[in-house]
Amino acid sequence: MKKFLGFALVLVLSIALAACGTDKDNSGSDTEKETKKLVVGASNVPHAEILEKAKPLLEEKGIELEIKPFQDYVLPNKALNDKELDANYFQHIPYLEGQIKENGYDFVNAGGIHIEPIALYSQKYKSIDKLPEGATIIMSSSVADHGRALSLLEKNGLITLKEGIDKTTATTKDIVENKKKLKFDANYEASLLPKIYESGEGDAVLINSNYAIDAGLNPLKDSIAIEDSESPYVNVIAVNKGDENKEEIKTLVEVLHSKEIQDFILKEYKGAVVPTK
Repeated sequence: MKKFLGFALVLVLSIALAACGTDKDNSGSDTEKETKKLVVGASNVPHAEILEKAKPLLEEKGIELEIKPFQDYVLPNKALNDKELDANYFQHIPYLEGQIKENGYDFVNAGGIHIEPIALYSQKYKSIDKLPEGATIIMSSSVADHGRALSLLEKNGLITLKEGIDKTTATTKDIVENKKKLKFDANYEASLLPKIYESGEGDAVLINSNYAIDAGLNPLKDSIAIEDSESPYVNVIAVNKGDENKEEIKTLVEVLHSKEIQDFILKEYKGAVVPTK
């Protein structure tokens, strides 16, 4: 009987210890920080490169970042609208606002990250003042970029826009003075402009910095005129309305605003991409 009671006591203790161990294990796993996945669509340069630099910082905060690269300005918003992405990072504010108005997207700006100055390039002329009368200026077919392109030309004294207009929405129809009788050709996709420049078409080509850098151009050294840091064309993290309040989205913006990422942008792109905060 004593042996039986002893065996029973050992068995009960073993079960109790096992149960405690299980509770501890379960407790430990419950308290482990759950990794959240964030899928962000981005242009190859500089957006995807900046996100790659942010990956380990986000991982430290429990967020696994998946970057989906895009080559154009249309598909990233379609993918975001279809919930294939949690966010996208490729567009400036005027373009985002235009896309919302045109397509009825329910998007919001979750945070501005950087500015990519637009610049004017020429194979034929070494400075903007050397452009001849009747010169052809080639620019993107994206109307959202026309205002900033024309503002750059105005700042350099080549044209004058209507007084009092919103220059972010200006078009060639808003030019009231064109001293050199410049001609404008806006029939090209933005991504094709570096090739247009390389082939020597037109007299000068207006190219967004992300496409210029991707094509091996240095906006600061190779252009004959460049937008300054006061540009309103801030590139943002765009999300579906309501998602801007999600912790992982807030953390993404926080990391992209961090000193480490801002220092990387300044060092890597040498002023061709300017961080904002």
